[in-house]
Amino acid sequence: MSIRERTAELERLYLSPWAVPSSKSRGRERPEEECSVRTCFQRDRDRIIHSKSFRRLKHKTQVFLIPEGDHYRTRLTHTLEVAQIARTIARALRLNEDLTEAIALGHDLGHTPFGHAGEEALAEIHPGGFRHNEQSLRVVDLLEGPGGLNLTWEVRDGILRHTGPEMPATLEGQVVRLADRIAYINHDIDDALRGGLIRPGDLPEDCLAVLGCSHRKRIDTMVRDLIASSLDRPCITMSPPVEAAMNGLREFLFARVYAGCPAKQEEEAKARHVVQTLYRYFLARPEALPLEYREYLNRTDPERVVVDYIAGMTDRYAVAVFERIFVPQGFPVHWPPEGKM
Repeated sequence: MSIRERTAELERLYLSPWAVPSSKSRGRERPEEECSVRTCFQRDRDRIIHSKSFRRLKHKTQVFLIPEGDHYRTRLTHTLEVAQIARTIARALRLNEDLTEAIALGHDLGHTPFGHAGEEALAEIHPGGFRHNEQSLRVVDLLEGPGGLNLTWEVRDGILRHTGPEMPATLEGQVVRLADRIAYINHDIDDALRGGLIRPGDLPEDCLAVLGCSHRKRIDTMVRDLIASSLDRPCITMSPPVEAAMNGLREFLFARVYAGCPAKQEEEAKARHVVQTLYRYFLARPEALPLEYREYLNRTDPERVVVDYIAGMTDRYAVAVFERIFVPQGFPVHWPPEGKM
């Protein structure tokens, strides 16, 4: 019996009846020989961690654009916080931790530079619209490496449905969907306090009365409540009071931080200008795209190729490309050549 087979047997004995054991996966679009050590979900997790798209998350905005402080969240640290929260919940509910972690680590691979400002900019200008969850699936299916990562059906489903109207088909995917919300609500409050956008006294008192007054306490309350409400049940849910308080904090963030801060909106307008200007430029000049993207032009609409290129950019790379194209660079230091005028 191989190590993978022993792991599969342990899953059979330990996991909840509503979990997805690796032996019951619907498989990959392109069948592969099984690994003797890792389950299919472990392999998916590893492929995501080793991808270029995952590494680029460290320079993509979460809330603050290109933050100067070292302690503000990026899209990568957000992803790690989601994975940590999701794994805690999955372990308590005896769900498949490897599947849960793979979905969590891959859920934001398709996010644009400049956070939701970049996403909104592409959604406005691209004829097919833009949603980062759909782009995340496109990254793992097509754009990352030669022919994509060829992930399992369950991981792909969880990535696609971590946001939007449709619920993930697995409880592991549903855990990530809620862990994502728990993570960003709490760390966005923390970052907004650090950045001076809000003060502790601004937070709604009725929500704090239910969830707690500290960052640590609020996360603990939400996670414990979700576990208690979902234990030995075929669904992932929270109690009505805690869910209402969580949604109240989310509404507060939208009103005061995401859309209610003039200084932040001003910077996000600049970010949208960068994204949309680059989109128009490369759509008019597809020959200026990098070679790996030009190769797609023979089989994909130019609009789709340009979106793929821009969505994959980090904040600083998008700014650098914009400056290279649209900002005068000046002459070399030794211009004009010596002796010539």
